[in-house]
Amino acid sequence: MVVERGRVVRRRLGFGGTLLATLFACASLTPSLLPRTWLYQGVMGAVTGILGYAVGACAGALGRKAISYRPPERWRKVAWRVLIGGCLALAAVALWYSYDWQRDLRALMGMDTRITWFPPLILAVTVLLFTISLVISRLVRLGGRKLITWLDRFVPVIVGQVVGVIVIGFLVAVIANDVLFDGFVARMSDVSSVTNEGTHPGLLRPASAKLSGGPGSLVTWESLGREGRRFTATAAPPARLAAFSGRPAAEPIRVYVGLDSTTSPQAQAALAVRELERTGAFGRPVLAVLGTTGTGWVDQRIADTLEYMYNGRSALVALQYSYLPSWVSFLVDRDKAAATGRALFEAVRARWERLPPAGRPRLLLSGESLGSYELEQAFRGLDDLVTRTDGAMFVGPPNANPIWHHLTTAREPGSPVWRPVYDAGRTARFAQHPADLREPPGPWPHPRVVYLQNDSDPVVWWSPDLIYRRPAWLEGARGPGVNPQMNWFPLVTFWQVLVDMTAALSVPPGHGHRYGANIVNGWAAVAAPAGWSAYDTVRLRALFSGS
Repeated sequence: MVVERGRVVRRRLGFGGTLLATLFACASLTPSLLPRTWLYQGVMGAVTGILGYAVGACAGALGRKAISYRPPERWRKVAWRVLIGGCLALAAVALWYSYDWQRDLRALMGMDTRITWFPPLILAVTVLLFTISLVISRLVRLGGRKLITWLDRFVPVIVGQVVGVIVIGFLVAVIANDVLFDGFVARMSDVSSVTNEGTHPGLLRPASAKLSGGPGSLVTWESLGREGRRFTATAAPPARLAAFSGRPAAEPIRVYVGLDSTTSPQAQAALAVRELERTGAFGRPVLAVLGTTGTGWVDQRIADTLEYMYNGRSALVALQYSYLPSWVSFLVDRDKAAATGRALFEAVRARWERLPPAGRPRLLLSGESLGSYELEQAFRGLDDLVTRTDGAMFVGPPNANPIWHHLTTAREPGSPVWRPVYDAGRTARFAQHPADLREPPGPWPHPRVVYLQNDSDPVVWWSPDLIYRRPAWLEGARGPGVNPQMNWFPLVTFWQVLVDMTAALSVPPGHGHRYGANIVNGWAAVAAPAGWSAYDTVRLRALFSGS
């Protein structure tokens, strides 16, 4: 028995684990939402392979416990030979086809199909990382066996096994969460904190008193953070706005309160309202509350479009709740994002309500990615949103957005999940292309809500449910930007789409998490000023299409 336990690490691969590891790794070679590099593919193959091995090994162990029969050694050798030959053949075929799958996906998105794809290196990276992961997991298992052996000297066998499993599970969880994950988040926080103190090249402190960080501002330029400084320093100059409109333009108002400005979301929101009052924002025709991503970033097109549409007579306000990258913030800062969005909107609306009804600006909302999640959390549902605002545009909403999730799951029968129709489109509409905003035909009174979402955006479609459930966006008619050869595999697709998020901005506009000039059409549908024409929308799209 001792010898068996001593060979935990060096023992040969299990039959069931080898089979499922190969199937999972080959499934990871199939196309997902976005193209990927050969290196990403190697890492993906290793992770999905080790997941498959774990499932296969567990299934094999349960099978041996349930069935006492063991085939003769001769049969087992034959089975192993067949398995190895089949696995090698399957891997070779999958690697062969993976090149064409990636080229087809790039062609679908109008990208260059001349790619560097190294099947031998993909296989080498996969095998190397898989081996490292397997050795680590077996070392953990060996440690558990030694602990159980030691406990058996003092307690009954069953008690020792239960306690040993609990202790090892606890230690693995503590190391994974409190050491590895928390250490990773702490390291990212340190790096992001340093980055947040920097300034994008070429940006200078605003000279306009209408911008946070400028003359007379209640918040300092230094406290805005890296993305806050970019937000205020890149407001459209009145001369550029006038060149577009053909009329004298006003100085745009942009208010931003950084994470280092004060101590809590409520204090940030209160400071933002005082800054809005200082700049005269409540006297503008339109006031937009903007959600930010993890780093505090605001999509420049969301801000610029309103300024061009209103010829500078606009006011924008945003808060920073984190300086971590968005995908890290999504894991650790979602509650803070929600609290910040709620605090900002409630504070702005409370001040807005004190104005005479006839003198109130249009109160709008917009946010991209985690910024849309931040603002949706301020409302109980769609009815609450349109009752308390004059419209909203959300861009690339994450699957966790509560209002988006309700509208999608409660969509009308026959409408696809990637372009859902809710309540005949009378309030909220979903679009990937400008023409989508005209569907379904019928009345669309104000206030309006627009969701811009690409059918190939992994930010929109990634969900933990992908582990065990085929998603609706792979059922029936697919979005035109989704590869028809993409399929769903338990665990594998979850990991594929998760990795896709790292490449979501590396594709042309209209695919992935790139929305480009479609933001112009979204704002035109939600909040076009009096006199704004379809031709104006075309002109503004042309202005932004090259940026």
